[in-house]
Amino acid sequence: MKINGTTVLVTGGASGLGEACVRCFASEGANVAIFDMNSDAGEALAKEIGKQAIFITTDVSDEKNVQASVDATMTAFGSIHGAINCAGIVIPSKVLVKGEPSPMAGFIKTIQVNLLGTMNVIRLASAKMLLNPGNEDGEKGIVINTASIAAFEGQIGQASYTASKAAIVGMTLPIAREFADYGIRVNTIAPGLFETPMMAGLPEKVKASLAQMVPFPKRLGKPSEFALLAKHIMENPVMNGETIRLDSAVRMSGR
Repeated sequence: MKINGTTVLVTGGASGLGEACVRCFASEGANVAIFDMNSDAGEALAKEIGKQAIFITTDVSDEKNVQASVDATMTAFGSIHGAINCAGIVIPSKVLVKGEPSPMAGFIKTIQVNLLGTMNVIRLASAKMLLNPGNEDGEKGIVINTASIAAFEGQIGQASYTASKAAIVGMTLPIAREFADYGIRVNTIAPGLFETPMMAGLPEKVKASLAQMVPFPKRLGKPSEFALLAKHIMENPVMNGETIRLDSAVRMSGR
């Protein structure tokens, strides 16, 4: 699908991987709807981009909130061609803490945001994509999800995060098969170690140590490099039903 002239919504679009996608797609001529809980950062980004962008405060785990944000995007731009799901949280916790069962609240919250939030956006945005006329292949839309290499090599304390991301990987192909009848492609990116707000709070020594785990290039990935793959996925018409690792060949250890 040609990006110029399309409308793309990006969850988690005010920072990190989502912000990089917003900037990339806007620079290619797309209208962008920034869905995020951080109103200060989101509004500042939309103002910087200009008339091609809008910001909508969105809690992806709230069905009614997502529906309202999707409707607002339609009102602003008249169509939705792409949905890029980057919103996500990490709440580290072992299953047993000092021999006692850990609370379920963190696990439930992670699933609500990462997994149910992704599904909320997929189903509500795709219903609007059906209204598009379709290109020469009959393509009407594209969904790009964000998983993680933790879906395959989750570390100790990442049970909730890994479960949420593994589920996103697992549902990619079934949804792509279902949406094939509608002309909507579905793909997932599983990033490795990237320079994101999740990493920003770590000490420099820890980040340097993580970078040394990466085979090549021996550094953390840049959000712009994630956006570059998202751009290719949208533009490559036969990329469908895939989960693509973007990780510089790193394989995570147990700890």
